[in-house]
Amino acid sequence: MLETKLSVFRPGESGIVHSVDGEARGLAGRLRDLGFTAGTRVTCVCVSPLGDPVAYRVRGALIALRREDAAMIRVSPCQSAATEGGYV
Repeated sequence: MLETKLSVFRPGESGIVHSVDGEARGLAGRLRDLGFTAGTRVTCVCVSPLGDPVAYRVRGALIALRREDAAMIRVSPCQSAATEGGYV
Protein backbone atom coordinates (compact mmCIF):
# COMPACT_ATOMS: atom_id res chain seq x y z
CA MET A 1 0.00 0.00 0.00
CA LEU A 2 1.24 3.52 -0.84
CA GLU A 3 2.50 5.36 2.23
CA THR A 4 3.08 9.12 2.48
CA LYS A 5 3.41 11.92 5.03
CA LEU A 6 0.25 13.49 6.45
CA SER A 7 1.70 16.94 5.69
CA VAL A 8 1.08 16.48 1.93
CA PHE A 9 -2.69 15.99 2.31
CA ARG A 10 -5.05 18.65 0.98
CA PRO A 11 -8.46 19.51 2.45
CA GLY A 12 -10.89 16.63 1.96
CA GLU A 13 -8.21 13.95 1.65
CA SER A 14 -8.21 11.07 4.15
CA GLY A 15 -5.81 8.36 5.13
CA ILE A 16 -5.08 5.62 7.64
CA VAL A 17 -2.22 6.21 10.10
CA HIS A 18 0.63 3.69 9.88
CA SER A 19 3.21 5.17 12.24
CA VAL A 20 4.52 8.28 13.96
CA ASP A 21 8.25 9.02 13.58
CA GLY A 22 10.48 11.19 15.77
CA GLU A 23 10.85 9.39 19.07
CA ALA A 24 13.74 11.65 20.15
CA ARG A 25 11.65 14.83 20.20
CA GLY A 26 8.99 13.51 22.54
CA LEU A 27 6.37 14.89 20.19
CA ALA A 28 5.68 11.44 18.77
CA GLY A 29 4.22 10.32 22.10
CA ARG A 30 2.06 13.44 22.30
CA LEU A 31 0.74 12.85 18.77
CA ARG A 32 -0.20 9.29 19.73
CA ASP A 33 -1.93 10.66 22.86
CA LEU A 34 -3.97 12.94 20.59
CA GLY A 35 -5.20 9.89 18.64
CA PHE A 36 -2.70 9.53 15.79
CA THR A 37 -2.22 5.79 16.31
CA ALA A 38 -1.81 2.97 13.78
CA GLY A 39 -5.06 2.08 12.05
CA THR A 40 -6.78 5.40 12.82
CA ARG A 41 -8.46 7.36 10.03
CA VAL A 42 -7.42 11.00 9.67
CA THR A 43 -8.90 13.65 7.36
CA CYS A 44 -7.38 16.98 6.35
CA VAL A 45 -10.12 19.54 7.02
CA CYS A 46 -8.63 22.96 6.26
CA VAL A 47 -5.42 24.92 5.84
CA SER A 48 -4.83 28.29 7.50
CA PRO A 49 -4.52 31.32 5.16
CA LEU A 50 -0.71 31.31 5.41
CA GLY A 51 -0.53 27.52 4.96
CA ASP A 52 0.49 26.60 8.50
CA PRO A 53 -1.03 25.14 10.71
CA VAL A 54 -3.37 22.63 9.10
CA ALA A 55 -6.50 21.21 10.78
CA TYR A 56 -7.07 17.44 10.79
CA ARG A 57 -10.04 15.43 12.04
CA VAL A 58 -8.97 12.38 14.03
CA ARG A 59 -11.27 10.28 16.23
CA GLY A 60 -13.93 12.99 16.13
CA ALA A 61 -11.60 15.79 17.30
CA LEU A 62 -10.24 18.65 15.21
CA ILE A 63 -6.48 18.95 15.75
CA ALA A 64 -4.29 21.72 14.28
CA LEU A 65 -0.70 20.71 13.51
CA ARG A 66 2.27 22.50 12.00
CA ARG A 67 3.30 20.92 8.70
CA GLU A 68 6.64 20.04 10.28
CA ASP A 69 4.84 17.97 12.92
CA ALA A 70 2.35 16.45 10.45
CA ALA A 71 5.34 15.24 8.40
CA MET A 72 6.16 12.86 11.27
CA ILE A 73 2.90 10.97 10.69
CA ARG A 74 3.01 8.25 8.00
CA VAL A 75 -0.35 7.47 6.36
CA SER A 76 -1.88 5.49 3.49
CA PRO A 77 -4.32 7.59 1.45
CA CYS A 78 -7.91 6.32 1.26
CA GLN A 79 -11.28 7.44 -0.01
CA SER A 80 -12.38 10.77 1.50
CA ALA A 81 -15.10 10.91 4.15
CA ALA A 82 -17.21 13.20 1.94
CA THR A 83 -17.22 10.60 -0.84
CA GLU A 84 -18.32 7.91 1.60
CA GLY A 85 -21.23 9.97 2.87
CA GLY A 86 -19.55 10.68 6.22
CA TYR A 87 -18.71 14.01 7.71
CA VAL A 88 -15.48 15.93 7.50
